Amino acid sequence: MNDMIMGTANLPSASPAAGKPIAQPGKLKAVNLSFYYGAYQALHEITLEVPANRITALIGPSGCGKSTFLRTLNRISETIRDTRVEGQVLLDGEDVLQVDVTALRRRVGMVFQKSNPFPKSIFDNVAYGLKVNGFTGALKDAVEHSLKRAALWEEVKDKLHKSAYALSGGQQQRLCIARALAVDPEVLLLDEPCSALDPIATAKIEDLLFTLKDQCTILIVTHNMQQAARVADGTGFFLLGKLIEYNTTEIIFKNPAKQETEDYITGRFG
Repeated sequence: MNDMIMGTANLPSASPAAGKPIAQPGKLKAVNLSFYYGAYQALHEITLEVPANRITALIGPSGCGKSTFLRTLNRISETIRDTRVEGQVLLDGEDVLQVDVTALRRRVGMVFQKSNPFPKSIFDNVAYGLKVNGFTGALKDAVEHSLKRAALWEEVKDKLHKSAYALSGGQQQRLCIARALAVDPEVLLLDEPCSALDPIATAKIEDLLFTLKDQCTILIVTHNMQQAARVADGTGFFLLGKLIEYNTTEIIFKNPAKQETEDYITGRFG
């Protein structure tokens, strides 16, 4: 697996102490972030700084808080009743809990584990966010641009007005990415985007992430450690709602500082 790990020479170093911010200011930063479902505490004082224009992966066993953490970053978690957040999430230094949620979600897009195209045409799926946000330019050109960014244009350019449900699972997931990209987000959150895809479709999504990271900051939750090793510049390990360790992907996989991380990476538990 190590020969698949990306070079990380330009990624700022992280302290081996779990949750300590990296030295260089990041695009997105959680500070002492805790999250509660009713009385149950799902996240425990998470501090993590996500570098701009890098791919950051979050790994860990099921139920450890990775997806919950991701959903707090653009406040999707607020759609769940009887929940509360403590601490801060900063986007370019601004507390996202204090800004307009619609404007926040334009800047921080999200793609979910199960592809969820709207019951509309391929064109209308991508155009939806643009219309909602009052886009006044050439809609056709904007849709084409987004589909090209999602590496889907060549496959769908002759069937834009057919149902999105006619696409394969991998194509539907890239369509959802195109829909998220249409409003030109600064950050893209992906929650297990390849879990239901075959290896060929997964490879296409991974190739897409490499092309996108020059244009936006990417944070991906994955159970697939090989995937984290292939695509991520930095990796964080979650366990029982806590961030155990965060560092460059190379260090996390080759020389983790925490025994829990090593046990998970080597398959001793999880």
